[in-house]
Amino acid sequence: MQILTRENRIVGGCLAMLCAVAWWWLWHNAGAMNAAGAMRGMTGMAPASAAGAPWRLAYFVPAFLMWAIMMVAMMLPSAAPMILLHATFARRSPTAARGATVAFLCAYLLLWVLFSALAAAGQALLVGYGLLGRASLTLGDRALVAGLLVATASYQLSGLKRLCLSHCRSPAAFLMRFWRPGIAGAVRMGITHGLYCIGCCGVLMLLLFVGGVMNLAWVALLTLIVLVEKYADPRWRLDRLIAIALLVAAGVLFLR
Repeated sequence: MQILTRENRIVGGCLAMLCAVAWWWLWHNAGAMNAAGAMRGMTGMAPASAAGAPWRLAYFVPAFLMWAIMMVAMMLPSAAPMILLHATFARRSPTAARGATVAFLCAYLLLWVLFSALAAAGQALLVGYGLLGRASLTLGDRALVAGLLVATASYQLSGLKRLCLSHCRSPAAFLMRFWRPGIAGAVRMGITHGLYCIGCCGVLMLLLFVGGVMNLAWVALLTLIVLVEKYADPRWRLDRLIAIALLVAAGVLFLR
């Protein structure tokens, strides 16, 4: 089945543009946060992004938007093969519906937007209890960091992780199993894929609290890990290798 058709090149271009805009936003705002942090060091004043009570809307709304845009930037690269293949299936379906792939994409991203709301709420809670740095957005307690690493490693080795990862690894198998025609079918498939994707990668996203939620190098590393884990040869057992690396990092923290 030919994937790189003219229509799919258009879809791929739109995905690349959306992803590029999201990464540009992260780069721009990460720079602003770093500059604010430097100013705080010189003047003793808190950066504006860290000001205010974390349980108020003035804090939660920007935090939610930050997480939502970050999820778009991190998850679109690994979701692109599924979206492009859906476009091919939708175009060749006897009941082809205009805009079905857009509906699939929107439903998929909606799940990550909901995840972003929960992550922003968790961030506000951690900041409120003093466990997360207001400016750096990193966990300050070494034992808490080690515990999160162990919990993430344990999930990497779980049956639920393997199940979700198996559905994310093969876009063709997923579409052949869950294919539904029309806009409603595309929405249903987008939600299904989004759920499997969150089950596969959601816990890894919590590691942003370890390296810094707006640390671009850390964000890029996790994005690469998600991409490689989904599409590398399953015989490499990357999910287990990642778990081992996390356990080693946790052991180092405990020993220190």
